[in-house]
Amino acid sequence: MTAYAAAVWLVAHIPQRLARFVIGTASQAGYLLWPTKRTWSNANFGRVAGLPPGDRRVRTLALAAYRQYATYLVEVMRLESLSPEEAIERVVQTDLDEIERAWRASPGGLIFALGHVGNNEAVAAGVANRGWPISVVADDSSFPEMFERFRRLREAWGVRVIPWRNLREIYAVLKRREMLALLVDWGYRSDGVPVRLFGAWTTLPAGPATLAAKTGSVILPVAIRRGRDGMFHTAFAPVISVPSASDPDVARATQAIATALEATIAAAPQQWYSFKPMWPPSAEESAELERRARTMLGEAGPAGEAAGRAMASPAPGVPPLDTELAPS
Repeated sequence: MTAYAAAVWLVAHIPQRLARFVIGTASQAGYLLWPTKRTWSNANFGRVAGLPPGDRRVRTLALAAYRQYATYLVEVMRLESLSPEEAIERVVQTDLDEIERAWRASPGGLIFALGHVGNNEAVAAGVANRGWPISVVADDSSFPEMFERFRRLREAWGVRVIPWRNLREIYAVLKRREMLALLVDWGYRSDGVPVRLFGAWTTLPAGPATLAAKTGSVILPVAIRRGRDGMFHTAFAPVISVPSASDPDVARATQAIATALEATIAAAPQQWYSFKPMWPPSAEESAELERRARTMLGEAGPAGEAAGRAMASPAPGVPPLDTELAPS
């Protein structure tokens, strides 16, 4: 914690370009020198690029992602020394207008489904600056002191932070018809909802779909990308409604989230900074996920095969932005 505080102070007092170079070099060195991290990253980016993990182009993409991750870290560190107005000045404000339309039309709250892409903190500050009630769910178990530091920072912008185990408050936010932000790409977990992502079976958490069904809320998949103009651009997939908490409805809604996430990552893979394994490690686990998906959809035999193909089919996702992406 002391080391991070010192790094925050240093980043705030040296040129931003120098800070990005130093932290970016350190991040890339971690990828190169840590075999496990390198294996995970190559598997993830190989899947995204449609290339074998050992392909040199995968390594180039992974190194670019670690460099972009350093840019994100520098931005977050510098946010601590900025006023709320300065924190949101790089967020394209007109992009946020769609949020209010989706929120007003929802019979309950509004759930943002986000990936580790771009800069979620800056955009959350932009939403709070509009006077809209927004909360984010965060992990307070791994690094409690770091959680507390980020909680104070976000709440200074008007963004409320809820520990992920506080289910009562998470439900209360949505019952009050407020906004709740959930990250969905924390890594593969065998007990999640089976989905197709970049042509392969994996899982995403059941939380967004289950919460939406039980509170009458809707889900708005969000894509945030850093453009060459230095601004954060936000785009949205179609709103996802979840009629019930039944297995078929949860499966279909979670697949829709996966489809939107895939479009977000594909449009800016070098800005995706989820470095944990995102797909199961074996073909046997993948086959089991496909079987579970058919079971959740209430289908079996030839009908189940058709349902599986439907989940694997491309669907409209987050449209590409006109703005060019930031260089690696």
